[in-house]
Amino acid sequence: MIDKYINKICQGDCLELFKNIPDNSVDMTFADPPFNLKKNYKSYKDSLEFQEYLNWCEQWISEMIRVTKPTGSIFVHNIPKWLTYYATYLNKFAHFKHWISWDAPSAPMGKSLQPAHYGILFYEKKEKKSKIYELRYPHKRDRKQGFLLKDYGGKKDGLHQFGPLISDVWTDIHRIKHNKNRDTHPCQLPIHLLDRLILMTTDENDIVLDPFSGTGTTAISAKRTGRKYIGFELDPFYVQISEEKLNKTLSNYKLGNIWVSFYLQEIVTIRDKDWESLRPFFNIPHPIRTTDYIKTTLKNRKLIPLNKSDTSKLNNCNIKIDNTKIKYIEEVT
Repeated sequence: MIDKYINKICQGDCLELFKNIPDNSVDMTFADPPFNLKKNYKSYKDSLEFQEYLNWCEQWISEMIRVTKPTGSIFVHNIPKWLTYYATYLNKFAHFKHWISWDAPSAPMGKSLQPAHYGILFYEKKEKKSKIYELRYPHKRDRKQGFLLKDYGGKKDGLHQFGPLISDVWTDIHRIKHNKNRDTHPCQLPIHLLDRLILMTTDENDIVLDPFSGTGTTAISAKRTGRKYIGFELDPFYVQISEEKLNKTLSNYKLGNIWVSFYLQEIVTIRDKDWESLRPFFNIPHPIRTTDYIKTTLKNRKLIPLNKSDTSKLNNCNIKIDNTKIKYIEEVT
């Protein structure tokens, strides 16, 4: 039954579409639902009564848990307020793994602390049964001088050449702030954020499901990292944008036969277990302690893939959007 939904964005209400997905059939589920903050969606009223919103959320969370495999992972993205309620429900039927905090400052909210992060709840279907891979990201450096921001003192000889292990606080991924990089959607996530979650918890050809697909961010990430995808989206306009972008997406985010994540012409996420296979592609500082001021770089930048759907590349295109369609007019080289 699931085969006819694989590698498709299905238009419709996620609660109805979930009925077509069998139990224990998906490797990873990810949801970025409406925040109930009166955002301007085309086909959805983002302003429900408090309890009505929570009741609705429990329904789709329950479906996410149902369709996820015992070895699978469940991710839910939202503001901290709603995540506290989601966690209360998830704790009844799944197993808490992490609360991921990613740096995304927003406007002050009156006499309160300024919100500075979004959260991603990470749950596993069965305790200690899910796949999870340690990830690495490039060392943080001073933008002008290129020195490491962290002082490793006498431990510089033990530095990893690519970068440190990723923790549950992500300060290297930020919101899409500029209109030229956005689709016509009020809550678009960076694609390399999804790359990171997918690389962390899935393998090649695993199935990733997103019940609030929007303009296809999760599906694009899954496709370009060699995974299968299922997307549900209520708004036909967003479905059409997704399909346009997916048609331009290649499954090519790899070095050799290793899947990685690229952003702005740089590799931003790798699996720790893949480093030895990836080393030959890099210029490695020697001795290791010189990593303090010499960056590990790709030997051949022509290996960096090009995906026309990547929002970091969309500013190289003229795009025409009206109320019924999106059209790529001309790619500017």
